[in-house]
Amino acid sequence: MTGVAGPAEVLRLDGVDLVRNSRQILTGIDLVIRAGEHWALIGPNGAGKSSILSLCGAEQHPTRGTVRVLGQQLGRVEIRRLRESIGHVDPRHPLRSPLTVRQVVLTGATGTTELMNRWHPASELVERADHLIDLLGLGALDGATWPTMSQGERGRVLIARALLPDPPLLLLDEPSTGLDVAAREQLLETIDLLHRTQPGLATVLVTHHLEELPETTTHAMLIRKGRVLAAGAADDVLTTERVSESFDHPIRIEHRDGRWHARAASRAAASV
Repeated sequence: MTGVAGPAEVLRLDGVDLVRNSRQILTGIDLVIRAGEHWALIGPNGAGKSSILSLCGAEQHPTRGTVRVLGQQLGRVEIRRLRESIGHVDPRHPLRSPLTVRQVVLTGATGTTELMNRWHPASELVERADHLIDLLGLGALDGATWPTMSQGERGRVLIARALLPDPPLLLLDEPSTGLDVAAREQLLETIDLLHRTQPGLATVLVTHHLEELPETTTHAMLIRKGRVLAAGAADDVLTTERVSESFDHPIRIEHRDGRWHARAASRAAASV
């Protein structure tokens, strides 16, 4: 009897070490992400979260071990073409020009910061950009330009930009950086909407703060000193004991109304 195949594998890291300038950054990282899963990479500053994300985005090669992204092994694939199939949202996007919302979104087709000279998008591409603008609630920004947008508005525009090529994998690098509480909640609502409307999309979100996790987070990886402390279903990984160990500090974790909450606990209370 033949078993039923599960969701397609989108990303796999096997025994990955990363060494830079003679410094061990990552050690023995194993990770498998499948279509429709929404992962959070969590750990203190310097734990290695951004380094893992750079491997997921084909921006670095491992020193040892193998990384397969969308079925292609790093080191045996044309990196530029592979990156075209990966959406990447970085709130530190270095755009300075007064591009409109639509123009910023359209740069997702060329993978550039600015619009390319003499490049004219096909009508189908413009229609998809407008669809994403409407889907992510950006229609009210018609006429706004990048320098006049708030940080929260920019974050949602960058998500639309990353989704323009319809990638199977979306990476979100601390997307709530610099946002006030209202803007953060709007961004998380946008990510939840995205997860619910595109069920096959796999996402990886890096954050230091559990309050910045969307409700639709399915899996989590806790990282400590370049090693995986725990990985799996979010409810199993994001516990008081494990998060406290990752951050080397007693932290009480609660999961209520679909969201995670963290607060410092006294060491005496944590030991009870």
